[in-house]
Amino acid sequence: MKSLSWLITGLFLYGIALAMLVQGSLGLAPWNTLTSGLVEITGISFGMMTNLIGLVVLLLWIPLRQRPGVGTVLNVLLVGTSAEIGLWLLPQPSGLVAQVALFTGGLLLLAAATGIYIAPGLGPGPRDGLMTGLHERTGAPVWLCRAGVEITVLAVGWLLGGMVGIGTVAEALLIGPMVHRTLPFFRTVYAGRSAAAAVAAETRASA
Repeated sequence: MKSLSWLITGLFLYGIALAMLVQGSLGLAPWNTLTSGLVEITGISFGMMTNLIGLVVLLLWIPLRQRPGVGTVLNVLLVGTSAEIGLWLLPQPSGLVAQVALFTGGLLLLAAATGIYIAPGLGPGPRDGLMTGLHERTGAPVWLCRAGVEITVLAVGWLLGGMVGIGTVAEALLIGPMVHRTLPFFRTVYAGRSAAAAVAAETRASA
């Protein structure tokens, strides 16, 4: 029950963070750029399109022989849904300062939410699983698979009129180091005090 509550909380907050980034209007990460581009040409809402893309990506796991976990399935169902709620609740800011503030808050929340939903270990998101699946099937390095997929979806999203800007660059540069901090923190919090004590003891021993 604890694992599921952490997973759902993290995925819900992830969707809210996406809504903050969209409303900040400074640019989006590759997959969200693709989503916003498809929204432009189809008229489907951002949240619904997020879920649909997640479902399509999940189907691509079949030839890659990847097995989804409960976290993978809930990712497809919840992230776009909570993003839609966030877009409904959050007004678009007026003025650059307000845009930067909303975008920055969204980026911080995105990093925290990633740590929260990954901590229970209930399965990767569909996009991450696609990259690891490509790595396992092709033998190419994970970074190359990730770069190839993300450059492709960014290019397609941009051609479709998706949201590309300084925020795209900022998210690409910052989200990795931020998650590098939040993931071990929330894994320790999830595991409880005993794990935290073990980490502290290991740190003292290696000092």
